[in-house]
Amino acid sequence: MSETIKSEVISRRKALSLMGLAAVLGLAAATTVLTVSDADAQTGTKAGEKAVEKTVERVTGTERRHERREGRHERREGRHERRHERREGRHERREER
Repeated sequence: MSETIKSEVISRRKALSLMGLAAVLGLAAATTVLTVSDADAQTGTKAGEKAVEKTVERVTGTERRHERREGRHERREGRHERRHERREGRHERREER
């Protein structure tokens, strides 16, 4: 019991580095816990919905995106045609002068 206990003073730099290390390890552990999951992906169909699904056709995300793209394409074509007609009309009117 004759040993003396020496308390070492921790500098601010060491204290901050320890706190930073603890924060990084805490975040790494939290993301590991959150990403590991036994859950399956949801498909949108349940056992009770199978009868309803037969009568009402469900639209998937891919089909919705395809429809939106078709609509955008048609609108762009319409704008292109109208712009082309305006330019032709301007050109013809200039030639008449």
